[in-house]
Amino acid sequence: MGIKVYKPTTPGRRFMTVTTFEELKRGKPEKSLVIPLKQTGGRNCYGRITSRFRGGGHKKAYRIVDFLRDKDDIPSTVVSIEYDPIRSARIALLKYKDGERRYILAPIDMKVGQAVISSHKVQVDIVPGNAMPLKYIPSGTMVHNIELNPGRGGQLVRSAGGGAQIMAKEGRYAHVRLPSGEVRSIDIECMATVGQVGNIEHENVSIGKAGRSRWLGRRPHNRGISMNPVDHPHGGGEGKSGQGNPHPVTPWGKLTKGFKTRKKKMSDRYIIKRRG
Repeated sequence: MGIKVYKPTTPGRRFMTVTTFEELKRGKPEKSLVIPLKQTGGRNCYGRITSRFRGGGHKKAYRIVDFLRDKDDIPSTVVSIEYDPIRSARIALLKYKDGERRYILAPIDMKVGQAVISSHKVQVDIVPGNAMPLKYIPSGTMVHNIELNPGRGGQLVRSAGGGAQIMAKEGRYAHVRLPSGEVRSIDIECMATVGQVGNIEHENVSIGKAGRSRWLGRRPHNRGISMNPVDHPHGGGEGKSGQGNPHPVTPWGKLTKGFKTRKKKMSDRYIIKRRG
């Protein structure tokens, strides 16, 4: 999969790039694994906007992806690699020996016809797409779709091009370096999938024009300084004046741009090295 660059026939085309789709299946997704996805426009159950700059966009259907990988020791085959409109990664459709079909995240180098298997009890081959507990995966291996708690399903490293590396194992914990640079202790009973998530070229795609953002359901994001004082603490002033506030804030007066908002969590004790 590569990047397609257009000739600058219009201002919008000049900087637009897209990923090519030659390896993806054409046509509709697996019907039994698709459910409707209702769009909110950033509004809560009372109809009030709680997430700004959202709305519109193309209609989407949700593909049910298997993050648990709990179908143990049953061989499966990759039927197709498909597009998923709500995530940056591609998804792979697996057909198990008993006839069941499931979607998983498609790692780099996964091919149609490839055999894939997962197991909670024994070590399986260290090939992209196979899943097993961290205790069975050798140190230095790249993994993705990592559980934080055994049996809860993969929560870490699921976006396009993501890959975490197992650094070492100590007692009942594995030290895993995440894409952010953070090194974290994770229970060795937690499942992980071998390999790096595919569609690695996603980060090089240029949107190119405002309309393409609208297709994705993103409305224009304007700065506080361009608003009136009634709308934002940074608003008002004559011409291109500064924000006036020595400490940049949100529309509700909360400190931003560098102010740490992460609460103290119980899981902080599992962080060995902070990111960045």
